[in-house]
Amino acid sequence: MPSNIESPADPVPPRDAATVVLVRDGADGIEVFLQRRVQQMAFAGGMTVFPGGGVDPRDGEVDLAWHGPGALWWAERFGAGERGARQLVCAAVRETFEECGVLLVSEADGGAPDVASLAPARARLEAKELSLAQFLRDERLVLRADLLRPLAHWITPKNEKRRYDTRFFLAALPEGQHADDRTSEVEEAGWRTATQALADWSAGRCFLLPPTWSQLRAVARHGTVAELLAAERVIESVEPELPLGGAIDSLRFAEADEYVASIPPDIPRPAL
Repeated sequence: MPSNIESPADPVPPRDAATVVLVRDGADGIEVFLQRRVQQMAFAGGMTVFPGGGVDPRDGEVDLAWHGPGALWWAERFGAGERGARQLVCAAVRETFEECGVLLVSEADGGAPDVASLAPARARLEAKELSLAQFLRDERLVLRADLLRPLAHWITPKNEKRRYDTRFFLAALPEGQHADDRTSEVEEAGWRTATQALADWSAGRCFLLPPTWSQLRAVARHGTVAELLAAERVIESVEPELPLGGAIDSLRFAEADEYVASIPPDIPRPAL
């Protein structure tokens, strides 16, 4: 990769964030749940993305029931501190519930929760009136870290005014639950195979930023959700480089040439 990339002297510190690639088996392959963000969003407006968002400081609260790999296990996979890893897992669970109504928890006896009855709490979580830990305590629910898998780690280029240090998680849609579009942050949402989503991008029917494009490619390499979840991964951070004032097709990262080749010829190349 070229080394003559000019970076700002004082880049904005990235904010920790969690994104969840929610998957299910479909007739034509693994399907992913994707959302098109409203144009007015300050970050990635109009882009097609997975559910996710920034870490809330309260995501680090430790007084909650937790089942599955502990914070230290996640810290080792994601190259984070133990507290930071706990926050990321909690943010992944919270954001998935807020953004598409899928709740990666169980009742204390292992049973499935009645997600529909928790709609008022979902609204309070989204409004920041309630922390995830308090929600779980109030409803006697257990966070299910075992339903998540580590997938990737991307950091926004230093030239961006809004930067995120994002860990990507995998999660299978829990049996009996349904993902929806009941959030003010998206224009539309739904399921499609990873292959279809990549084809839509190449045809100009949606806009994929490199991290989304890369994770869709990773999903498309597998035939079933079970195979995808079982795959072993070594998570390495990816921080694309971008010339000052450069357009999206001037990004530099390991798969950049393939990403640029996939950009539809008539799609605008906005400066990032």
